[in-house]
Amino acid sequence: MDRLHAAHVETPMLNLQRSCLPFLLLASSCASGPYPEAHRSDVVEDYHGTAVADPYRWLEDPDSDQTRAWIEDQNGLTRTHLESIEAREFIAKRVEELWTYEAIGVPTRHGDWYYSTYNDGSMSQAQIVRSRTPGGPRELVLDPGTFSEDGTVSLGGTSYSHSGRYLAYGKSDGGSDWRVWHVMDLETGEELPDMVDWSRFSTPSWAADDSGFYYSRYPETEDRLTAPALNQTVWFHRLGTDQADDILVHEDPENPQRGFGAIATKDGRWLLMYVREGTARKNRLWFKDLRDPDADWNRRFDAFDAQYMPVANQEGRFWIQTDLDAPLGRVISVDATSADSPIVEVVAQATSVLNSATYVGDRLFLTYLEDAITRVRMASPDGEDLGALELPMLGTAWGFRGEIGGEETFFGIGGYTSPTTAWRLPLDTMEASMVSRPNIPFASDDYETVQEFYTSKDGTRIPLFITRKKGTEMDGDRPTLLYGYGGFNVSMVPFFSSATAAWLDLGGVYAVACLRGGGEYGREWHQAGTLARKQNVFDDFIAAAEALIDMGYTRAGRLAIQGGSNGGLLVGACLNQRPDLFAAGLPAVGVMDMLRYHLFTIGAAWASDYGRSDDPDMFPHLLAYSPYHNVQEGGVYPAVLVTTGDHDDRVVPAHSYKYAAALQHAQGGDAPILIRIETRAGHGAGKSREQSILEIADRWAFLVEHLGMELDGDQ
Repeated sequence: MDRLHAAHVETPMLNLQRSCLPFLLLASSCASGPYPEAHRSDVVEDYHGTAVADPYRWLEDPDSDQTRAWIEDQNGLTRTHLESIEAREFIAKRVEELWTYEAIGVPTRHGDWYYSTYNDGSMSQAQIVRSRTPGGPRELVLDPGTFSEDGTVSLGGTSYSHSGRYLAYGKSDGGSDWRVWHVMDLETGEELPDMVDWSRFSTPSWAADDSGFYYSRYPETEDRLTAPALNQTVWFHRLGTDQADDILVHEDPENPQRGFGAIATKDGRWLLMYVREGTARKNRLWFKDLRDPDADWNRRFDAFDAQYMPVANQEGRFWIQTDLDAPLGRVISVDATSADSPIVEVVAQATSVLNSATYVGDRLFLTYLEDAITRVRMASPDGEDLGALELPMLGTAWGFRGEIGGEETFFGIGGYTSPTTAWRLPLDTMEASMVSRPNIPFASDDYETVQEFYTSKDGTRIPLFITRKKGTEMDGDRPTLLYGYGGFNVSMVPFFSSATAAWLDLGGVYAVACLRGGGEYGREWHQAGTLARKQNVFDDFIAAAEALIDMGYTRAGRLAIQGGSNGGLLVGACLNQRPDLFAAGLPAVGVMDMLRYHLFTIGAAWASDYGRSDDPDMFPHLLAYSPYHNVQEGGVYPAVLVTTGDHDDRVVPAHSYKYAAALQHAQGGDAPILIRIETRAGHGAGKSREQSILEIADRWAFLVEHLGMELDGDQ
C-alpha cells in the first residue's frame, strides 16, 4: 500500500477429530497432508450491539510460542506441497535467468556527478554508483549488499544535500518501515558518525547550507512491529552532533494521528511543512520565511480540502500541483510572502488526470495519464502551452526532474513487455537519447500488451491491460492471472517486472484491471472505491474476471487472481464473494481483518479509504466484506497461497495468519489452502535477491499446478 492487537494465547490440543471438538481444527486434507491444528478461542467482541467472533486473535501476538509454532508448522506444510510440484525446479531456474540481468537506474545530477542505481544481476541489493557524464564510466558510492550477510538489511531511501556534498541514506532491517539514517561525505567517501533512528514515512530534507537536515520521527517504543504510529514530530539534525541534541521543529500532541514532513528550499529562504491526516490525498501546506527568526508559519493552505504538492519556487513564488476545484489536477502559483495572496492558475485542468508536474530549465513538464498510459506536455512558467513531448515508446514514463535554469533532464520509460530504459533530454534540442537499456534474456518482441474496456456491475467503464504472447489462440482455455489493487489513489500503469516476464514465458496471460479506488481518472474515481463505496472495487474486479472469460481468453478453471496489501484485501474479498469464478488466489500481505486493522502500526491512517469499525455507520460496510469475517464454513474455495512476512510492520502479518487459519478451517473442497511466511521480511520492499526469486518461483509453481498448466522445455 505504499501509502500504507491484544493476544489471546492458549495451548493447542493435538490429534483430535474435528467432530469431537468444534473449536479445534484438524485439517481437511490437502495435497501435502492435514493442516496444522489451530486452536479456536472463544473471543467475541461487541460492535454496536453485534457480537463478532474472533477465534484466532491469539495469532496477533507475533512472538508467542504458540504463534511461532504455528508459523513453523504452516511453513513446513507449504514447503512440502510446493516442493512436490514437479515443475518447480524448472520454474525457479527460469525465474533466476530472467532476474539475472544488468540494470542501471535513471540518472539524477547532484553537484558535478550523475548518480544512479546499478545491479549486475547477481547482487542481492542494487548499488549506488556515479559517473562524470551520463552513461560514462561508473564508480561505486554505496553497496547495500554489505549491510548484512544475508542481504535482508536494505537501502531504505536516499537524500542528497543541495550542493551534492553529502548523502543521507536509510537502512531498513528485514523490510521494516523503520529507517536508521546515516550520512556519507561524497567528496571524501567517508562515513560520518551521524545516525538518526526512530524515523519512518519520512525522507530527510537538507538545509541549503549543508549544515544538517530536517526529518520526521516517532516516539521510541519497545514494540516496533505492531505499535500504532502516533505523534509524529519534525526535527532538525545538525551534522556532527548526537541525535539527542536534535532541535524540535514541530509537534502537535492534540492531533496524534497527523503526520508531518518538512521541506527546505535550495535558496535557503523557505521551510515548507506538509501536514497529512490519513491517506486521503488531502493535506495542509504551510510556509515559513527562514530569513526572519521570529517568523510564524504562513498557513496558506490549511483546510484539508485538497492535495497540495509543491513543484518549485522562485523569489517567493511557489508553483503547486493541486486538485483544488479540479478533480483531475492542475498547477497553480501563490506568493508565499503573503498569507492571503491570490491563487493564480498556471495550467488548467485537462481532460486527463495530471499525474506529476516538475519545473526544469525554462519549462514545466506535465505528466498525464490517458487511460493509464503516460502522455507528457510542456508549458512555460506562466502556463503557455509548449506542446507535447514525443516519447520513444508507448508505456509508463517518469522522472523529468532537475533544476530551474538547468540544461537537461532524464526520464525512464517501460511497459509490461519492455524493461525500463533511461533517457537524457537536453533542453536546447529536445532530442532524447538513450542512456541505458537492460539486456534481459526475454524475447520482448514475442509479446504484446493490448488495452480493452469492460463494463462493471453498475455500468462503469473499466480499463483492462492484457499482456499475451503474439498469436495467442482465443480458445477460452488460456491460463490467466488477473491482478488488481483498487485503492489509495494508486494507479495501475504498465511496468516491467521479471516476475511477470516469467509468467508470460511459462505460457500464461497477464491481465491488470484499473479499478475504482485507484487514481487512473482522478479524485472522483478514487472516491468511488472508498468507504461505503468499497464494494465497487470488488464488483469491478469480479467483472474483469467475467470479461476475460467472455472475451475468450480463459475459463474459471484456468483463472487466478493476485494482489498485495490493499490488493490482498481485494483478492480475499473476491475469493469469498465468488469462489466459483477462480481456480486459484494469491493474496499477499493483505488487510484481512477490517474490524481491527486501525489498531496496529500505521493502520489508522487508512481510515480515509476504509472507515473504521468504531464508527457505527461504517461498521456494517466493513463487516460485509472483511475477508477474515466472511469465510463460510463448508464453502468450496479454490486453491489459495497466502504470502506474508513475519516482520511486516505496515500490514501486520496477523491479518494473513488469521485469514489463512479461518480459510483452512472452513474449506469444504479439495483445493489446498496454504500460507507462505517469509522470515526476516516485511511488507515487500527490501527482500534479498534470493528471497525474491524463491517467492516468485513458489507462486508460479503453485499456479502451474492448480491451473493445470503443461510447460514446454525440460523439467
